[in-house]
Amino acid sequence: MSGSFLLLGRGAQPSRAMLRVALVVSALALTSGAALARGPEHIADAAEQAIDAVVNISTTQKVESRVGELPKVPPGSPMEEFFEDFFKNRRGQQGENQNPNQNPNRDRGPRRANSLGSGFVIDPSGLVVTNNHVIADADEIQVIFNDGSKLKAELIGTDKKTDLALLRVKSDKPLKSVKFGDSDKLRLGEWVVAIGNPFSLGGTVTAGIVSARNRDIQSGPYDNYIQTDASINRGNSGGPLFNLDGDVIGINTAIISPSGGSIGIGFAVPSKTAIPVIDQLKQFGDVRRGWLGVRIQQVTDDIAASLDIKPVRGALIAGIDEKGPAKPAGIEAGDVILKFDGKDIKEMRDLPRIVADTPVGKDVEVLILRKGKEEKRTVKLGRLDDTEKPVQAKVETTGPAEDKSTVKKTLGLELSNVTDDLRKKYKIRDSIKGVVITGVDSILSSGSADKRLAPGEVVVEVQYEPVGTTEALQTQVDKLKKDGKRTAILLIATPEGDTRFVALNLQ
Repeated sequence: MSGSFLLLGRGAQPSRAMLRVALVVSALALTSGAALARGPEHIADAAEQAIDAVVNISTTQKVESRVGELPKVPPGSPMEEFFEDFFKNRRGQQGENQNPNQNPNRDRGPRRANSLGSGFVIDPSGLVVTNNHVIADADEIQVIFNDGSKLKAELIGTDKKTDLALLRVKSDKPLKSVKFGDSDKLRLGEWVVAIGNPFSLGGTVTAGIVSARNRDIQSGPYDNYIQTDASINRGNSGGPLFNLDGDVIGINTAIISPSGGSIGIGFAVPSKTAIPVIDQLKQFGDVRRGWLGVRIQQVTDDIAASLDIKPVRGALIAGIDEKGPAKPAGIEAGDVILKFDGKDIKEMRDLPRIVADTPVGKDVEVLILRKGKEEKRTVKLGRLDDTEKPVQAKVETTGPAEDKSTVKKTLGLELSNVTDDLRKKYKIRDSIKGVVITGVDSILSSGSADKRLAPGEVVVEVQYEPVGTTEALQTQVDKLKKDGKRTAILLIATPEGDTRFVALNLQ
């Protein structure tokens, strides 16, 4: 109590009325603190409303089983006798009449491997959502409901890129289902509820808050996970993450944990990402994503400074697919995409998600930055083929390279004209023209990820101008310095033909 009174002023003597007020305030604070410790009372309502729609997913898979070989230990080792006795006993337990001449590493025939996960019903007719990794390679899938009943499931379709799968079960009566909410409306600190099948314990409810949004965990091209501290463990995969209205705003997919148990860092696929994927799986059995036909990279601070992009934003095009939609639309390597279909591209990883969510065949307006000027292009979007190979830019340049090697040192690089010997040494494709890097400063070879230059790579362009010789490269560098530029943008090609842009300091 004395601490409360200090707020009233040093040396002041509290009256009885002030004491009564202080006691009432303290009591209210204690009551409020206890309520907050329990969390919002709506958690129980949300859990009760949704739990019958949450299911366990049980899968079985036939796998070949083999008797393991004896561990290899050094002859005469104290462990040699131990391992020999141990495996002899193991074989004896498998059958006294075992043929001693049989191969100990023989096939034992197929056995069944079981796995468990979670899921939830989104339609009373029997549509069930879960993670792709929960049912991957399964021979049989069973859906187990909260009342213990079981139904065999049919796989409608999967999407590996978002780790989602859609199942169908047939029931004699309508099933309890849940609906999706809008994950874009989530706020940091908002309460959420996870229901699932952790460690095969059945319907388990945990609660926490939204810790972060749009989290990239490097698991795929469309990462934008919801992060939560609601307890999520093994077996929760595929289960729903609810808001307090009982709407699904995420699908629990991954955790960060050194031990396998929850440490309060779990990730869920947002409903905004999941809904179009599930709709397409329902309609087509697969996912049909938009395709632009470009390879992109991050606009770094150095690149942004060189291109005078303020604030730093956009996706830098490092390569164009010769057969892709971007090519006939006039989009080129070196362009920076600032807007796509009216949506701002704040950073590189925004573009793949927005393109993928755009209908195939739609004519899309694209705002690009080219050599400091904004321009608009219209692209008729193609369909992404999941088997599509990585885009390799066409990196041929005008002007023949000299046959005789001429070595230059500039920008922390040792450079040489392309020769037959260098092509053979570094296995550089014939289609690649430019200036070969033969030596690199340690800072550039082990620096930030956008640099890391290496001998054998080829400088194709400097500030979007092709360079076929070391002299042409040096002329371009000198011109940039004369113009007062602080950085130079280099288009770098690997010996295999993959390209990227690198910004180097001219000072």
